[in-house]
Amino acid sequence: MCGIFGIVCASERPLGETLTAAAKRLAYRGYDSVGAASVEASGRIDLRKDVGRVQEVADKLRFSELTGLRGIAQLRWATFGAPSIPNAQPHLDSEGAIVGAHNGNVVNNAELRRQFVAEGMTVRGTNDGESCVHAVERHVKRGLALPEAVRVAYNDLAGDFAFVVTDREHNRLVAVKKGSGLVVGVGHDFTCCSSDLPSILPLTRKVIPIEDGEMVVLEPNRVRIFHVADGSKVIRPAKEVSEGMGSPEKGGYAHFMLKEIHEQPAVARELLHLLEASEYLPRMVEKLRGSERLFLVGSGSSYHACVLGTTFWARLAGVMAVPVLPQQFIEQYGPALRPGDGALYVSQSGETKDVLNAINFATPRGVLPLGLVNVLGSTLTRKVQVYLPLACGWEISVPATKTYTNQVIALIALAAAVGGQPVEELDAAPMWLEKAIARTDEPMARLAQQFVGCDRLFILGYGLGHGVALEGALKCKEVTGLPCEGMFSSEFKHGPLAMVEEDTPVFFTAPPSGAEMLTNHVTEVTARAGHATVLAAPHRQLQSEASHFVPLPVGSDLEYAIVGTVPFQLLAYHLAVAKGMDPDYPRNLSKTLTVD
Repeated sequence: MCGIFGIVCASERPLGETLTAAAKRLAYRGYDSVGAASVEASGRIDLRKDVGRVQEVADKLRFSELTGLRGIAQLRWATFGAPSIPNAQPHLDSEGAIVGAHNGNVVNNAELRRQFVAEGMTVRGTNDGESCVHAVERHVKRGLALPEAVRVAYNDLAGDFAFVVTDREHNRLVAVKKGSGLVVGVGHDFTCCSSDLPSILPLTRKVIPIEDGEMVVLEPNRVRIFHVADGSKVIRPAKEVSEGMGSPEKGGYAHFMLKEIHEQPAVARELLHLLEASEYLPRMVEKLRGSERLFLVGSGSSYHACVLGTTFWARLAGVMAVPVLPQQFIEQYGPALRPGDGALYVSQSGETKDVLNAINFATPRGVLPLGLVNVLGSTLTRKVQVYLPLACGWEISVPATKTYTNQVIALIALAAAVGGQPVEELDAAPMWLEKAIARTDEPMARLAQQFVGCDRLFILGYGLGHGVALEGALKCKEVTGLPCEGMFSSEFKHGPLAMVEEDTPVFFTAPPSGAEMLTNHVTEVTARAGHATVLAAPHRQLQSEASHFVPLPVGSDLEYAIVGTVPFQLLAYHLAVAKGMDPDYPRNLSKTLTVD
């Protein structure tokens, strides 16, 4: 996730402070580099950008000196191209006559860059934001005015994005929206646009939301909106916003964890677009097909995604992929590693010390290093031969939610590609996630109230439900502090069943293919007066045996694998809130662990 901000004013003025402040108010979205550009009345474009934090870069490059009629600021979260000055945004066209920035992912970026080079354009980096500017440049060179060039360029770009551009000649900004956020602000003698409200609200409370498939032309004293498809005008008056600053940052949600749970459909869609049209997937598949043995290496939630993903490697690729913790990888499998083996290192941050230790141990032994990571430019991306980005943007809440889900999707997609068995149903993953959130939020909130006073709970899963149970239990432990054991359901009778007393909460979950096997496991608990809550697709016998049944809206094992953890994310969240705890910042934990 990135953030863009643009402003156009009636008269030339200092813009540095405005652009810097706007960037700071978008920093919660996550970023690795920052840039700002102003266009002076003379037409001179002053562009300054670098890798680093907003204030650090602003001080180093003296953003305070920026003046002009209009300006653009951008925070970049790397997806295409590592963090660097050439890849930082905003970007210039070949002649330095157009400047612009984007938010989102243009997934046909590699192909576009080849086209632009062949057309004689000056391509300075590998970032897809630059491709947005060159796509506009292409049509300006063909004689179109900037707004029309933007409207036509929109169709050259695949993926989800919003971008804003301007040129040296006209005091206006032109922006479009396709999937990524874009909102317009209307002031006394200026108009502005941004990825989100926080950078607009200190300047004006009059805002206009822009919808997908729309283009907006911003001038100091007017805003014009058009449908991209046919150029027809859209009439949408500005509205007065009364929200405080905290609410927009969290998208109106009480906590970032809840916001990020609800972001899962959107980031799943971004990842699927990335896999469909970018070069990341074919390069990874080529490497994976050459591996004799495959290890899926990850810590915490990443390990649980590997546990779940290994089933699909067997089903779709016919490959025995071994899910393993990083230190276990070294201690248990180290002596048996050999050239020809492959290791797919899975990490949200790309800085997890355990994972880096595993890479440092295995790579000199001839093990092919590959990565599945959310933070481009991280140490992991520099240590592997090929990596696949998760396209989640910044995850602020410490407990992993959307990054875990995209890891599962990516592992399934990789297995299908390696096995030559495209899974078209995977395209429905965003819809499945939306449905699962909508249908399980209220039931899990009620269960959280019911069990808020419990001193322990169990989450048991069968088949694919094992990885789901492990992740669900981790979420509950992280944000509630409650002892919560996650395990394969058939193992419960081999010891932990002794801990069941009257009303002990025990959750069961399984995919459609394994629901039948839960029946005996459930009755083992209810026969001892425990409270057995079952989460599964509608199943008559299970419903009759369970103390409580929460129907999951899943029709296949694939759908279950992607959404099965959602209700447990919601259970953990609602339990934490009911216990008066902050789910975003659990005690004793941090987002990135860089110690052994």
